[in-house]
Amino acid sequence: MAFLDDDYLLGTKLSRELFHQVAEPLPLVDYHCHLHAQEIYEDPNFANIVEAWLTDGHNYGDHYKWRLERANGVPERLITGDGDPWEKFQAYAGTMEKAIGSPVYLWTHMELRRYFGITEPLTLQSARRIYDQTNEMLAGPDFSRRALLRRMNTDIVCTTDSPEDDLHYHELFAKEGESFHMIPAFRPDVALKPQSSEFAGWVSTMESVCGKSITSFADLVDALGQRIDYFHEHGSRLSDHAVDAVEFAPASEQELDAIMAKALAGQAVDAHEQAQYRAAMLLELMRLYSQKGWTMQLHLHAMRDVNSTGFAQRGADTGYDAIDDRPLAPQLARLLDAANSAGHLPKLLVYSLNPNDYMPIAATIGAFEGDSKQKLSLGNAWWFNDTRTGIRRQLQVVAETSLLGNFVGMTTDSRSFLSYPRHEFFRRILCELVGEWAQRGEVPDDLDYLSDLIRSVSYQNARDLFSAQA
Repeated sequence: MAFLDDDYLLGTKLSRELFHQVAEPLPLVDYHCHLHAQEIYEDPNFANIVEAWLTDGHNYGDHYKWRLERANGVPERLITGDGDPWEKFQAYAGTMEKAIGSPVYLWTHMELRRYFGITEPLTLQSARRIYDQTNEMLAGPDFSRRALLRRMNTDIVCTTDSPEDDLHYHELFAKEGESFHMIPAFRPDVALKPQSSEFAGWVSTMESVCGKSITSFADLVDALGQRIDYFHEHGSRLSDHAVDAVEFAPASEQELDAIMAKALAGQAVDAHEQAQYRAAMLLELMRLYSQKGWTMQLHLHAMRDVNSTGFAQRGADTGYDAIDDRPLAPQLARLLDAANSAGHLPKLLVYSLNPNDYMPIAATIGAFEGDSKQKLSLGNAWWFNDTRTGIRRQLQVVAETSLLGNFVGMTTDSRSFLSYPRHEFFRRILCELVGEWAQRGEVPDDLDYLSDLIRSVSYQNARDLFSAQA
């Protein structure tokens, strides 16, 4: 089998049929990414492949690639710094020569093929040719932001937006008659961080946006409810939360108001108070999402900014995060039980950055199923896990503990407009795995029988996330 040929990863006849006849032609629903709505609306071209692929010079780029380059001894000026674009590209090409086995190696070459028709491997020897060809193509009308999304047969792009966002660019885009949809997702990260130095300023912004004073915990919940209504009117049907660690501690209304007062005054909020506040806020948000028929996403067990020097120099999301390994299941169970007991458990996607959490999460959420189709699900293999090994492991856990046919498939979780072949990567792995099961006699070796499942997991279940109505 040739490198990245039409059948790569597809080792059985059935897997090839399932992919090429069923999965490959389907549109893409990217229900969780970090593309900017303004960029999608304004639709500029990239200045060069470095801006599109590595960094725009303002730490807005691909930290997957940056970590590999640091491991290869590339100086920071050629990673996130102000180095010459050609030198940056050359340094990345040298890194790729040593990256065999990494998903980034596969994604890099898939992107070169799918967007630019370039089939030769990226090496120091080929770098200049590839650099010149991609830059020439990126300057053309068929390589603007939107054109790149259309090229991948995108149906829905779900951006990640803070509650105070006016969704101006979503409104403008909706009037364009574009071939794909851009839908906001509600991500109130600061609302869950009373200990943050940003909290008081963010609450002040929310006061201005909502036109009301926010001095109590209930005031903030009401303001968030107002913004959820606003997002719903703009098509939003999902929220997202970088919770990282689930900590459940009950609190009275008086205790929550006292914590709010301390946070608004810039006073320290201790660990127990943070746990009380976060649990109460998550439960209130779950109530609001349940009323709207939304899907809530919980991203758990990322350990953020562990390299304090790197973080101080370059900020968040620049490659200095890791995987948390603290216990999860007892706290998650208490949160879900509290929401369920109150009758406010929404549809949930629960992700973990730690693959050791997959079985505990799957077993825990399975105890709360009922009253709707696949109300709770283990989220897709995320971040450090969106490798062939990680994706297969996550799919197997879903299949073995719940219903694979109800799984909502892949997201890019990416800031890059060139990342969409990751959906193809996922679909190939899904078809590979099902084909292997058939080869071993675990499922029927029957294209017609399995086609609906592949279609649902690759596209339709994710598309259905946006059909909820309040």
